Amino acid sequence: MKVRSIEELREELLKGRQEPERQIVVSGGTCGYARGAGEVLSALREVVSSRGLGNQLMVKETGCHGFCEVEPFLVVRPWGYLYQRVRPEDAQEIVEATLEGRPIERLFFRDPVTKERIPKAEDIPFFRRQNRLLLGDNERISPEDIGDYVALGGYRALEKVLREMSPEEVIEEVKRSGLRGRGGGGFPTGRKWESCRHAHGEPKYVICNADEGDPGAYMDRSLLEGNPHSVLEGMIIGAYAIGAHEGYVYVRNEYPLAVKRISTAIEQAEAYGLLGDDILGSGFSFRVRVVRGGGAFVCGESTALMASLEGKIGEPRAKYIHTVESGLWGKPSNLNNVETWANVPLIINRGADWYSQIGTEGSKGTKIFSLVGKINNTGLIEVPMGITLREIIYEIGGGIRKGKRFKAVQTGGPSGGCIPEEHLDLPVDFDALTAVGSMMGSGGMIVMDEDTCMVDVAKYFLGFLKEESCGKCVPCREGIKRMHHILVEITEGRGRPEYLEILEDLGELLKETALCGLGTTAPNPVLSTLKYFRDEYEAHIYERRCPAGVCRALVQYSIDEERCTGCGRCRRECPVEAISGEKKQPHRIDPERCIKCGACYEVCPEGAVLRS
Repeated sequence: MKVRSIEELREELLKGRQEPERQIVVSGGTCGYARGAGEVLSALREVVSSRGLGNQLMVKETGCHGFCEVEPFLVVRPWGYLYQRVRPEDAQEIVEATLEGRPIERLFFRDPVTKERIPKAEDIPFFRRQNRLLLGDNERISPEDIGDYVALGGYRALEKVLREMSPEEVIEEVKRSGLRGRGGGGFPTGRKWESCRHAHGEPKYVICNADEGDPGAYMDRSLLEGNPHSVLEGMIIGAYAIGAHEGYVYVRNEYPLAVKRISTAIEQAEAYGLLGDDILGSGFSFRVRVVRGGGAFVCGESTALMASLEGKIGEPRAKYIHTVESGLWGKPSNLNNVETWANVPLIINRGADWYSQIGTEGSKGTKIFSLVGKINNTGLIEVPMGITLREIIYEIGGGIRKGKRFKAVQTGGPSGGCIPEEHLDLPVDFDALTAVGSMMGSGGMIVMDEDTCMVDVAKYFLGFLKEESCGKCVPCREGIKRMHHILVEITEGRGRPEYLEILEDLGELLKETALCGLGTTAPNPVLSTLKYFRDEYEAHIYERRCPAGVCRALVQYSIDEERCTGCGRCRRECPVEAISGEKKQPHRIDPERCIKCGACYEVCPEGAVLRS
């Protein structure tokens, strides 16, 4: 059925649809499934089905709601109760309580700091401090049901564009909104669209970059899994503005649920005439294909991604010719990431003036971050640009686990920088993060505590980038390898004073000479940790000591015999039997047998195990 208007489509999709007021909404993204959401969902549906309650109670699966720390979790409507860490055996009680309209207090979220039980999702600090313009619909939409999206106003922005706006007017609206690309570079979206529209050559292409490769980052995956039609609608609008009739969603094959749901969304849009020929009777035609990538990190770079789309090795090329002029198959091509495309319908529906009121002078709107690491409330968060790191970490994130001290936060993925405590009040936007040696990137945010070794962190990210470099240019191929080798030497007790200057020189060389963004930003973890945590490097080199006790080659464990009560816990936990001692007598560690795993240090109740 090909519709001529969104209202016609809305009537068709919602005809005869009656959803009961009482609903159990299960967060069903990849992270939820990994924690058992699928089993919980099946158990709830089994109870409802076996008791014939389908007319009274609906069990609904949505995409990820973002609060990964308490998965699997669900929300009970109409009251808004959030039940955390639900198990399949809770299903019977949840169904009965929902029918009776009573809460189950033992399943309420418990604040890690105040220990208070909080019944409703809207009152939990993790959600209360966010501005969920994009993620909010993940809680209301069944991602494989186009009817849910249309019921919430989906595709009205597309209809408005095709009926009321010229391509130039669409571009001007996006320019006035101040939207910048959310994939890492932060280039103004409207300007990119304008350049592509005016570029010579046909056909033109629009591409969605869903090749999300940053460790700990899953923003794009969750949008594709939770609200794929918002991304698709943004792409169609962009194609109309640019003058493109073909598009691609490039998504990594490691995201099977995202691949499934965006593919289903495309099929549904085609079935109702929202993709294909003569969309909504406007005369405009556009088609989209899903292409799965092999998981190479470098294919997140625009020219490498396009080379991969062409069936070639994913290697970048020099940027003296822009992809908006000569991209995919040498034709003008516009690439934006998932989050950027999803913002477009919002801007068209609510207007550039509304959107530009959110955020800072140079960074408008909201940004989605994956907040992970040594923090109480991990998950996906959506916040207005300009919010401070302190607000994110302590108000939304609930502070550092086990009451430990904050040390640093790394933003921008493996090529981002590590920001210390002195900059916790920094407003989070594109320019402020760059000014302190980090970057926005696609939105990764890894929190570190006092037990983190910053030299080891730099080594980890350089090791990742060394493996992911395509090797096409010498600075990246050899420079990252050399920097990583030096970091290994330092963490294994073979550091030399001159290494610090060599690291800084190599870092500056890479920034100036590498071919693509992977190489030019790769030094950030090293340069930022050298700037803010130089004392840790010096302790490793001059004192042969790791202050955080992470680098095994530089750590020694011993037992304070005056503190030791002879409880034997350390001896029982030691995997190599390096600890000896009689019950209620001081124990000792054999340094020759000790493998420096730290198990004894972790379990000693008296603090008698010393790490130096």
